Amino acid sequence: MARINLLPWRAERRKQRQKEFGTMLGGALIAGVALVFAGSSYYDGQTEGQTARNDLLKQRIEEVKRQITEIEGLEARKANLLQRKQVIEDLQADRSQNVRLFEELVRTIPDGVRLVTITQTGSELKLAGRSQSESRVSAYMRNLEASGLINNPRLSIIKAGDATQTPASRPSTAPADRSLPFGFEMTVTLRSSSDEAEAENGDSPTGATPSNAPAAVPSNAPTAPAQAS
Repeated sequence: MARINLLPWRAERRKQRQKEFGTMLGGALIAGVALVFAGSSYYDGQTEGQTARNDLLKQRIEEVKRQITEIEGLEARKANLLQRKQVIEDLQADRSQNVRLFEELVRTIPDGVRLVTITQTGSELKLAGRSQSESRVSAYMRNLEASGLINNPRLSIIKAGDATQTPASRPSTAPADRSLPFGFEMTVTLRSSSDEAEAENGDSPTGATPSNAPAAVPSNAPTAPAQAS
């Protein structure tokens, strides 16, 4: 006898399929969540690593900035020391130059000329004095030009009587001055080291006595210049 299945097999099969679908959907959901979590963890790790590298770079940059600041401080100290060294060298050079200057002034002054005041401003030297005649002043200017330390003499005033401008530098009117009736003022320039070197290599070596200058110190030369500033 034939058997007839009267059970709702279609409903049972539908339930089975729904159960399988739910299982697959749950598995896919779990896999998706796991994938998202893994990706998030990976990118978080990359971000943290980059942040750590950035912090390290910032620290190194700060160290370099501190080193640069220290180097700048050392450079400033070096410049200051070099400047002080240059000042000391200039003072030493000026000391020897002043000695040579007084020697040149005494050596080049001819008979019949007497210096009254000497004023120095930088490399400029202002000479004021008295002379027997204008030709004596011209001879003095030639002697100064021939010297190795002084050049470019420029006569500003020469006249009979008092040629000075200020009472402080005004010569005395004592009887000793009657033999020196002309007063004069001139400005000369001190040679630089390079100019002196060129003069030493030239035809007129430094320290050579001018032909029209006296060989000995004249009796009317000033024993001590009046002032130097």
